[in-house]
Amino acid sequence: MIRQQNYDRPRQRMVQEQIIDRGITSQRVIEAMRQVFRHDFAGEALRTHAYKDKSLPIGEGQTISQPYIVAKMTELLDLKGHERVLEIGTGCGYQTAVLSCLCKRVYSIERIESLHSLAKKNLRKGRHSNVMLKCGDGLLGWEEYAPFDAIIVTAGGFASDLWLDQLVEGGVLLLPEGEGKSHRLVRRQKQNDEVVEEYFDDCTFVPLLSGVNG
Repeated sequence: MIRQQNYDRPRQRMVQEQIIDRGITSQRVIEAMRQVFRHDFAGEALRTHAYKDKSLPIGEGQTISQPYIVAKMTELLDLKGHERVLEIGTGCGYQTAVLSCLCKRVYSIERIESLHSLAKKNLRKGRHSNVMLKCGDGLLGWEEYAPFDAIIVTAGGFASDLWLDQLVEGGVLLLPEGEGKSHRLVRRQKQNDEVVEEYFDDCTFVPLLSGVNG
């Protein structure tokens, strides 16, 4: 408990300066960012950097996204609380934890076995009980539990054709689209057999890859 109190002030500063002051207005998202302890997901060596405005390495060439991007992507999903959300790329579980505060259930896929295990440990510690994790190829989605109300992708690349198929009518797919290190947040929504696209922030993510790395 003492450790959590020690990080309370930098977490509150993070929410104010990096999230509210940069235009995030959803009170539900803001409160979720306050509730989730980013230092518990950043790893022991980088714990003191957890609330800085930057992404952090979590091993295996992967990162935990900067707080603003986590908040922005979450806000763009516009979750009300009843949704079933598929996350492609669990990483250390930080984005997963934020989502779990805002929807009915999160289904999250991670292709790297060591990170899948790390996320499981982190999420269990934070008592995020409405999360189901899988080590697998995220490009395949998770057909067993489809359809989903929303799909969020936390690696940069291009959408799998299977993802839209696994969305409900009116469902939202959100991903950082692009090549190399140049990505842009894209939101696609299924509406009457058509797909409506909207574009948002430029960003940089680790690459979206296929297969499983055990």
